[in-house]
Amino acid sequence: MATEAQAITASEQVDPLAAALFSEMFNTDQLAREFVSRALPRGMRISHFSVLNLLAHVREERTPAQLANAFRVTRGAMTNTLTRLEWAGHVHIRPDWDDARRKFVSISPAGRAARDAAIASFMPLINEIVRDIGPDRVRAALPVLRELRQRLELADAES
Repeated sequence: MATEAQAITASEQVDPLAAALFSEMFNTDQLAREFVSRALPRGMRISHFSVLNLLAHVREERTPAQLANAFRVTRGAMTNTLTRLEWAGHVHIRPDWDDARRKFVSISPAGRAARDAAIASFMPLINEIVRDIGPDRVRAALPVLRELRQRLELADAES
């Protein structure tokens, strides 16, 4: 249990700029997830959309372990997500013909259509937000956000 002196020392070390940055990031993440979740087709969760979106972008099969690593979730959580996506017809899961213990996942035409429909439902508002903020300001923010993400990934890998 922290003593009062330790609590004061910890609070004195808080950089207001860093605290404001992380507060904005967390709030933005929560609002963005809620916004996207509302736009998803009935029964689709944001975790399902995220997997479909990744598979649509990489355009090649991934193993469940690779997907779990990409989303920083357990293999069990990814298996649950993939089972639901397969049941909905949004992904194809096939065995690895060289190693029967492994499987490969790819997006199905129905999964691509569901992902595209979801994007079509929320991208007009995202585009409007970018127009309102200003494309130049958004473009200027992207390198900072990327570097922040990369540093957090590095810190995660080191821990």
